Amino acid sequence: MDNILVKNILVGISGGIAAYKSAELVRLFKKAGYEVRVCMTAGACEFITPLTLQALSGNPVHSALLDTEAEAGMGHIELARWADLVIIAPATADLMARLRAGMANDLLSTVVLATDAPVHIAPAMNQQMWAHPATQENVAVLQQRHKLHGPAAGEQACGDVGYGRMLEPQEIYDGVIRSFGDRKLSGHRLLITAGPTREPLDPVRYLTNRSSGKMGYAIAEAASAMGAQVVLVSGPTRLSVSNSIKRITIETAEEMLAAVTNEVANADLFIAAAAVSDYRLKSVSSTKMKKNKDSNVLQLDLVENPDVLATTSHANPDLFTVGFAAETNDVIKYASGKLIKKGLDLIVANQVGADKGFDVETNQVDILTADGNHHVLPEMNKSLLAYEILAIICQYYLATDTSDT
Repeated sequence: MDNILVKNILVGISGGIAAYKSAELVRLFKKAGYEVRVCMTAGACEFITPLTLQALSGNPVHSALLDTEAEAGMGHIELARWADLVIIAPATADLMARLRAGMANDLLSTVVLATDAPVHIAPAMNQQMWAHPATQENVAVLQQRHKLHGPAAGEQACGDVGYGRMLEPQEIYDGVIRSFGDRKLSGHRLLITAGPTREPLDPVRYLTNRSSGKMGYAIAEAASAMGAQVVLVSGPTRLSVSNSIKRITIETAEEMLAAVTNEVANADLFIAAAAVSDYRLKSVSSTKMKKNKDSNVLQLDLVENPDVLATTSHANPDLFTVGFAAETNDVIKYASGKLIKKGLDLIVANQVGADKGFDVETNQVDILTADGNHHVLPEMNKSLLAYEILAIICQYYLATDTSDT
């Protein structure tokens, strides 16, 4: 399945104590830009209120198979048709048994039978229930039809310890995302930079920019989900990254260049999404700088930083290299100049400022290629946009790839 075709996600919730975790799972999908609806069993409604899930998803919650009001709007067939993907979390032993048997005695089980979308299941139950031969037989059958996530081992609400805990929402989210795509980057090694750099002025202050790193991190996650081995060289951010991605944390432009230079020999594709500071202080003060009593003007002696992207591109002419250009005006003009000057294969250009690019969850980009092609991608959530960007990069990168992978 191609991720760009996945827009609508149905989260199914059955009646287990782990149902409270489903609220966070819904939030993660919504934050990533997906349209989310929730389908709850009667038992699930005893553990978490539909109102909570409605508030988080922004849509009415579906629970009654024979609800005439629901049938008039989003009946079980329409709900099944609406979903591009179904994730059931938690899935109790009872629900899994009913799914294995192909029963349709509530809305959730009926939707599973009626949909042609991929169905993912995150089991959650007592460790003895999980270990029971009947459950394991059900698991074996369901794994042939659907994708299972977990369960994990650990202490359970009943006090037992063992397998049966539902995976944490972030783990389920990551697993679902990784199921997207044809893993066309399997065997390929990507080196990606992201985030801002910080150039110290003294032990307290520094020069930086407004980059959050979200776009670069989203590309790293998407590349990993597509099968790539990813190294992410990141400036200071508050973002987390999947365990499958090797993250190297740096502060300054010189540190970023050193890290990239150290890693680039093992890379097949270099994507420079970081917002690197153009200048640094010529001489960093060892103590906190004080106000000048005789003047209300502070003069800083700045020197130009190394250009991480241009240096790497010119030193590795056979490396497929993608740059980013964040501009406040004349975006295509400046991006075209950078594409040529820095010897890039592609450049991703976007306008920043006035609530665009920085400090927001969405982005709109133009992608220019060395052979003169111009792709325009509409504004969308950065997590979804990352896949769109990589899809275009792959058109050109995989066409030039001569490796045996």
